[in-house]
Amino acid sequence: MLKAIAIDDEPIALQVITKHAAEIPYIQLDKVFTHTSGALQYLQTEKVDLLFLDIKMPGLSGIDVLKSITDPPMVIFTTAYEEHAVRSFELNAIDYLLKPFSPERFAQACQKAKEQFELRTSFGKSLGGPPAVYIKSGYDQIKILLEEILYIEASGSYVQFVTPDKKILSRTGMNEAEALLPEAGFVRIHRSYIIAIRHISKADKAMVWIGENSFPVSASFAAGLRAALLK
Repeated sequence: MLKAIAIDDEPIALQVITKHAAEIPYIQLDKVFTHTSGALQYLQTEKVDLLFLDIKMPGLSGIDVLKSITDPPMVIFTTAYEEHAVRSFELNAIDYLLKPFSPERFAQACQKAKEQFELRTSFGKSLGGPPAVYIKSGYDQIKILLEEILYIEASGSYVQFVTPDKKILSRTGMNEAEALLPEAGFVRIHRSYIIAIRHISKADKAMVWIGENSFPVSASFAAGLRAALLK
């Protein structure tokens, strides 16, 4: 069961989320908020797995709210404005629902959150031995040692986890893949690439190399790369 809350300054929007969430058996919508201040206070004391978050609100925007949370839960943005989509995925949102959204589209976003939650809780930690993650590929959960991952690459509706001797294709978004990995060991350099810091052989402001393979660094991720290399 995913414990969830919703933040939206429009009561009608919260009614829609409440109605849709009631149809999802694994979603427990504990609270709804029309003001960000009350929600932030709640998040300081209560465990929340999933946050339904509007973007354009009086005072703090949804993006400001998310950036202010030290250890944020999974987030599904709900908004009437599509221009914030790219920024929301840079913040590792699970999904981006454009109002008005259908029950089916809402359920699809919740399913993504459920799959991410299961990967984090059931498979995110290896039972002894070197740190590893389990990647959903087809009907299987495949174990990959973190130290073996060279990079992750977007491939259409899939991502590829690349090691020195294999490529594992998973129907997982880049944001979900990034959330699986420890921040200290990996860095997002592009909408299509996450790189293992330990395997970087050379880097400049525009490119990163792993062995003979080169990868572009986009401007929006350049600062994060510089910070990762300085640690």
